[in-house]
Amino acid sequence: MKNTSIIANRMAKNLKKLKKWLDRESIQAYRLYDRDIPEYPYIVDIYSDYALVYERGKKLEDDEHSLRAKHMGEVYNAIKDVLGISEERIILKKREVQKGTFQYEKNDDEDERITVKERKFLYHINLYDYLDTGLFLDHRPLRNIIYKDSKNKKVLNLFAYTGSISVAAAMGGAHVTTVDMSNTYLNWAKDNFRLNHIQFSSHSFVKANTFDFLRSDQDKYDIIICDPPSFSNSKSMDGTFDVGRDHAGLILMCMNRLKDDGILYFSNNLRSFRMDKEILEKYKVKDITLKSIPQDFRDLKIHTCFEIKNL
Repeated sequence: MKNTSIIANRMAKNLKKLKKWLDRESIQAYRLYDRDIPEYPYIVDIYSDYALVYERGKKLEDDEHSLRAKHMGEVYNAIKDVLGISEERIILKKREVQKGTFQYEKNDDEDERITVKERKFLYHINLYDYLDTGLFLDHRPLRNIIYKDSKNKKVLNLFAYTGSISVAAAMGGAHVTTVDMSNTYLNWAKDNFRLNHIQFSSHSFVKANTFDFLRSDQDKYDIIICDPPSFSNSKSMDGTFDVGRDHAGLILMCMNRLKDDGILYFSNNLRSFRMDKEILEKYKVKDITLKSIPQDFRDLKIHTCFEIKNL
């Protein structure tokens, strides 16, 4: 019997809208549903034949739990019926507002990876062990921009996480330096390079705090990608980092490493972010946020993204 629930109908409608684009672009990881219906405050991301469900609703009162549980059951049934994904491949994650380096903290020890395709790129995904999977879906357009503009360029990827943008740059023909302070994620980035048959000889992987790296590095780059966390109190840093408070100093450091005709792509996911006036006056700053948000995302505040050049 066809599932005619309101949530199943919405997922089917969203999938129909995206299907031709997903097939044409060879995209296996995408956002299917993002709190479209207030009664169903969930995000549903699809990774090949797996589904990740993030609960994003308000804190419940005692008398609301049974209704939320009913709605959760309907979400699971909708995923199974609309996408044909079995229940053991539906994974629930509670995404809460956190401070610190939460993306580096393990939630589980399954250590189970799958591979997903995004255009010409392949990425290792870990669906269980961390809150995030190893691939930020909202940066898919930026990866494509970097890929198309990287031939014979020197590219620096800061706060690189699992190196998805580094893969895009390398496959576009760039010489890439990938910087992250986590050995876990640098090794993951190397695995992503191997998965795409990218030789390491033209590329560097550096375990370092971004600020320390920018202070000590003497190279100049054609393209720099800087996507810092909103907040960090990592032990590898002196003090704390708050992107709203500290981004101007970080951008100035990046621009010191940029060639005269280079481009800095600066992105972050602080919803209240406002670019510092000093940066707006000192450089040519173009807000490319709308261009950088993919069509499978309803949330136009998922991140901000700027293209910054020397005057």
